[in-house]
Amino acid sequence: MKTAVVFYSLDGNCSLVAEEIKSHLKADLLRLRLTKEKKRGFVGSLFWGVGMVLFNKKPKLASYEFNASNYDLIILGAPVWADSPAPPINTFISQANITGKKIALFVCHAGGRGQSLEKFKTLLAGNEIIAEADYKDAVKNIEEAKQKIADFAKSLK
Repeated sequence: MKTAVVFYSLDGNCSLVAEEIKSHLKADLLRLRLTKEKKRGFVGSLFWGVGMVLFNKKPKLASYEFNASNYDLIILGAPVWADSPAPPINTFISQANITGKKIALFVCHAGGRGQSLEKFKTLLAGNEIIAEADYKDAVKNIEEAKQKIADFAKSLK
């Protein structure tokens, strides 16, 4: 089964999860980046991210190559911002023309996933969501996260 892991990561948690999934499933990996990456402190990132969610912004992504028809399974991952998947993943979904696919989802957060997975699923109507997972502070809890990621990847085989 040809698999892609597509993710956005701001602080490294989703990057860790995506890399681990890739290694377990021998998947292709696509890290989404913004056209204008800007260093922000914690508070600046918080206000920027919440503002993007509240105003339903779809930030511009740096150039990437992706063809959904090349994959049997697409795994999408994003941090949780204001109870939602981070807006860069929304931009990707709006551009990628993903329909009729098997999809697995993951979110990374520091406190709670809230309604993020439900909102993620809404963005992917017309697809079959086969698995979902959330990871709290994956970088800080690396051993626990790695075991949970291994279990998640095993469920997708």
